[in-house]
Amino acid sequence: MSQAVSTTAYIGIGANLGDAQANVQDAIARLRRLSGCTVGAVSSLYRTAPIDSSGDDYINAVACLETTLGAEALLQALHGIEQAHGRERPYRNAPRTLDLDLLLYGQEEINSPTLQVPHPRMCERAFVIVPLLEIAPGATIPGRIPASCYASAVADQAITRL
Repeated sequence: MSQAVSTTAYIGIGANLGDAQANVQDAIARLRRLSGCTVGAVSSLYRTAPIDSSGDDYINAVACLETTLGAEALLQALHGIEQAHGRERPYRNAPRTLDLDLLLYGQEEINSPTLQVPHPRMCERAFVIVPLLEIAPGATIPGRIPASCYASAVADQAITRL
């Protein structure tokens, strides 16, 4: 019997509607219960102002998973967690009860109609780069450069560790 291959994935977690901090913490708990996934490191929680959006400040974090799920299956599982929190998508970058983004999936580069990995805007967002570097200071962005090289590019974005 062969053993399923495990892949390291990084998940961006954010919320700015309702009790955003509780929603992020519940999402982490739900990630821990996902079949085929083991949560490793989880960053601190961070408060950030909305970017290209409106509404209250966001609470953000990044979690590292070891998963035997394929990238598309993992994305569907993340959407299920969002739906459990009443996530609606009325327009691009709308305020949200919960947002789970598949940031990195091993060293794969994926460009399908439903999924882009690495996440296309992750290197432009302090709310991704700062918590990612907290838990994975040596992370590299497939097809790009070490994640640490993007820290200076997002240094002007306000971010506060909670």
